[in-house]
This record gives sequence, structure tokens and C-alpha cells, in this order.
Amino acid sequence: MARIVGVNIPENKHILISLTYIYGIGYSLAKKICKFANINYNIIVKNLNDIEKERLRKVISNYTIEGDLRRKFFLSIKRLVDLGCYRGLRHRKKLPVRGQRTRTNARTRKGPRRLAQSLKK
Repeated sequence: MARIVGVNIPENKHILISLTYIYGIGYSLAKKICKFANINYNIIVKNLNDIEKERLRKVISNYTIEGDLRRKFFLSIKRLVDLGCYRGLRHRKKLPVRGQRTRTNARTRKGPRRLAQSLKK
């Protein structure tokens, strides 16, 4: 497996798909990275030579990815919670933040239903 920015990317896939295994790199950003590094989109990772891998690492180092991006994401949520603003309160209560209805739906955020029969006892 090729190791880029501390992540093992699969060697038997195209470079575009393999780069998406890195947190913070999607398909369009992977395409942009390959373009800047002058690497063909359709090349398979195991066919890359060391010079091309080094060019990839250099281009990827310009972006915020992996641990730094996760830290930035969680710190922004923590900031909202500490402020006590509406969005922070919604995060704290584990409810939808962006105005969705909660009377029905919202099961992803709220978790599985608690049955009313078990509460009536």
C-alpha cells in the first residue's frame, strides 16, 4: 500500500479513487490534485513511480486534511456550544441544527424510537 499523509491508500485502484480514502479529499479535489501534480487520472497507484508520489505529497500538503481538518471541524462545533447560541444548543441536545422538523423524521440525529408502551408502566 502507498502511504500518503499518514494514510494507506489502496494500490490496485485508480489514483482518483485512492485519493478519496484520505479524509478531506473528495473526487473533485482529487482531480484538481492530479492536475497540479501532472499525473494521469486513469493511472493505477501501483504504477506510480517515486517521483510522482513525491509530487502528490507536495501538492496535498497545501490542503487542510486528516487530523487538522477533523480538529478544525470539532473546534467550530465546540465554539458554538460554548457560546450558547441556538445552533450550539441544538448540537448539545443532539437535535437537527438546520431547521428540519423533529415531530416526525430526524431519526438519524435522535436515534432509535423509544416505544411508548415501555414508558407507560
